[in-house]
Amino acid sequence: MIFPLSSTICFLFVIFTNKIKAWHLHKKMTLNYVVVAGKIRLVLYDDRKESKSYGKIQEIILSNDNYNLITVPPLIWNGFKSLGNNTSIIANCSDIPHEHDEILRRDYNDQNIPYSWDD
Repeated sequence: MIFPLSSTICFLFVIFTNKIKAWHLHKKMTLNYVVVAGKIRLVLYDDRKESKSYGKIQEIILSNDNYNLITVPPLIWNGFKSLGNNTSIIANCSDIPHEHDEILRRDYNDQNIPYSWDD
């Protein structure tokens, strides 16, 4: 049985080899990521003080050899690094249309997020 996603919009984006796309957080949007081509490291960080996972980092390796749908709820910081020798393509099917004022961004090396992108 197939369970359809409840989404309003899907878009693709590219991460070039060994490049980092981080950090961002959506205030309202739920993200649904799938790697269409290539290989990435998806990193999640929870800075919600009331959360059981407060202060935790989660790393997930996704590739076209390891298809998985990863759902990221609102208020979770996330970022990517393309791994391997190829450009990576990621699909995101979100639950609401993109709104510029509902996203927050930080630099990939922001000191408020305890993570190093070094391999």
